[in-house]
Amino acid sequence: MRRTLIKSATVISMDDAIGDLSGGDVLVEGNRIADVRPSIDLGSGAAEAEIVDGTGRIIIPGLINAHMHTWQTGLRGFAANWTLLEYFRRMHAGLATVFQPADIHIATLVGALNQINHGVTTLVDWCHNNPTPDHTDAAVRGLIESGIRAAFFHGSPKPEPKPGEPHFSEVPHPRREVERLLAGPLAARDGLVTLGLAILGPHYSTLDVAMRDFRLAREFKLIASMHQGGGPAKTQGGWERLIEAGLVGTGVNVVHGNDLPDELLDRMIDLGVSFSVTPENEMIQGHGFPITGRLLNRGVRPTIGIDLESVLAGDLLSAARVALSMQRALDNAESRKASGAIPATTTIAVREALCWITTEGARMLGREHQIGSLTPGKLADLVIINASDLNLYPVHDPLATVVMQTSLANIEAVMIGGVWKKRNGRLLAEGLETKKELLAQSGRRLVQDIERQGGAA
Repeated sequence: MRRTLIKSATVISMDDAIGDLSGGDVLVEGNRIADVRPSIDLGSGAAEAEIVDGTGRIIIPGLINAHMHTWQTGLRGFAANWTLLEYFRRMHAGLATVFQPADIHIATLVGALNQINHGVTTLVDWCHNNPTPDHTDAAVRGLIESGIRAAFFHGSPKPEPKPGEPHFSEVPHPRREVERLLAGPLAARDGLVTLGLAILGPHYSTLDVAMRDFRLAREFKLIASMHQGGGPAKTQGGWERLIEAGLVGTGVNVVHGNDLPDELLDRMIDLGVSFSVTPENEMIQGHGFPITGRLLNRGVRPTIGIDLESVLAGDLLSAARVALSMQRALDNAESRKASGAIPATTTIAVREALCWITTEGARMLGREHQIGSLTPGKLADLVIINASDLNLYPVHDPLATVVMQTSLANIEAVMIGGVWKKRNGRLLAEGLETKKELLAQSGRRLVQDIERQGGAA
């Protein structure tokens, strides 16, 4: 069995029973964490193990990106100046319609590799541009080829209907595709890439479609994730009807949720709904302020996602930092308004932000027993940060260093399931330059095709 022992590192385990270790060791055996202690002596077995010197390094659990439309990687930055309404018109009704399976494949592959490069070991890929099974298979293949741990949330396209076609809000999630995926590449419920559903939800579908989609997810015991927000709801009172039908509970994931009324938010929380916030994109495109603080005030933590690389960078640590900073700013403004003075203390500690992108992401996926912390028995998904780098040194508070100061440049190594995916600051992926060129060609062709059609680009 393959064994790796990382010695003398600062360990931020995110496991309350283990805590943080200064000069701690992490032992990996096969694909799992075997031990985390101040000192591990392998004795005569040391000769058969890979020994990694962790001096000057910080080890954290692999990060979990709770929401990203990875199929848009080839259009990086293209939508940076769009509001949400422009995005609907120019992306979903425009650019999305000219994607071929090859475009989905290379975007998903390179996007997932970029996530690994940033320290993300689990990606929730919310794929809602798959008009054919070939598009879907191309996305799944890209995730598998990247080597990332992923939850593939199968969605549906949002084009403008052609004459005689129903609006997408009237089309139930394709049951046949769910059955096909579960019988094929995503059959393993605990595999490297697993299946979830990216459904329309009551905000973007009719009540009948919402009911059918929620029941479909429940029947197959899959997470039902949906966007909530962005203009008036398609079905007024839809959430209340779904709650009355007993369809809302654990396994339901709401993305954004900026305009949810307090009473409805309370009911959702009581029923066990999880929430994924994409703070930077929500503020850029006009969703409204992230609901981070509204959740925290109710004793619930959010998960954090990137959302769109067509708008912003795929850096999850930065997204967590934005969420933390924005909510601190809102809290500080409320305090100043009430007291007329600068707040005496901060409202959210940096450890909270690291929870949002580790343990909470695992909980949202129902995989807290497998990932999210450096706990013996869990899968060996971890990140090594070089805390000796110029922008991080000296380290007074390792948690603050990770959350407030670490960037891509400091992500030295990434391990997924006991296998190194990045070492010595270099992503271990073959043919990166070729992949980059294929991505660039795809992006150029997409823009040219939609322009030729007089589309929304």
